[in-house]
Amino acid sequence: MKHATNIANTLIEAMPHLQHLAGQVIVIKYGGNAMVAEDLKASFAQDITLLKQVGINPVVIHGGGPQIGQILQKMGKKSEFIHGMRVTDDETMDMVEMVLVGSVNKEVVANINRAGGRAVGLSGKDAGLICARKLEVERNNPALDVPEIIDLGHVGKVHKVNTDILQLLERDHFIPVIAPVGYHQEVGQSYNINADLVAAAVARALNANKLILLTDVVGVLDADKQLCHALSLQQTSTMIDEGVIAGGMIPKVTCCTDAVAHGVERAHIIDGRVPHAVLLELFTDEGVGTMFSAASKP
Repeated sequence: MKHATNIANTLIEAMPHLQHLAGQVIVIKYGGNAMVAEDLKASFAQDITLLKQVGINPVVIHGGGPQIGQILQKMGKKSEFIHGMRVTDDETMDMVEMVLVGSVNKEVVANINRAGGRAVGLSGKDAGLICARKLEVERNNPALDVPEIIDLGHVGKVHKVNTDILQLLERDHFIPVIAPVGYHQEVGQSYNINADLVAAAVARALNANKLILLTDVVGVLDADKQLCHALSLQQTSTMIDEGVIAGGMIPKVTCCTDAVAHGVERAHIIDGRVPHAVLLELFTDEGVGTMFSAASKP
């Protein structure tokens, strides 16, 4: 009886969250250990399927950096990174597309379908979904009077998101699963794009209620190394200025705050190593990560 009561209390706690999110779009960047461990793969697929079944519209954007690195290593090709971005020549771009679109994407789709969902795999090339432009990176060089332009090859940024295909799939109750490969139609080039940035751009274009980034960290920690469950844009900016948020967390946090600043109601960084992390973040009062909003009060 106690177990049944606990289940009932959990459902009651989830009810206002379910009511608020009914009919809304949630964009989820799927990456980290949640894409590697078999039990976490299964729990993520179940979470996404359940969201769709209760009337929420999830859109999944996945990463695949480690998988790309493994294939390149097997091919005898060394991975080179500059400012955390993979240098992507013609041959590497072919491998990126093969891994992201032909392998990782299809596995994610299959997992969701196995869990009872109706997932459809896409890349940025499909229906002009992700219009990309070449990413230019600058680096200060003491020998030059102006910043040095670093050529990363086929590394891109999102220029525009064409939401037509996503709206069509939502209408017919499918779950889009997107590989972060963009395309520049005018020059006929494919581009490898950071999955966090693709997720944020898709969330803005769809006027999503939430953007969720699955990571291998618990969330944002304060100066005392305690998890911050909710942060406003102003609080986040202060923590960056004071060095509390630093290093590799800055790009992810900035991705979230930019999305909120451009109309996404809430953005979340959550620990994908926790089984059913998506459901726990969305449908419990405390959640399992850090939520960003425009105001200080959630």
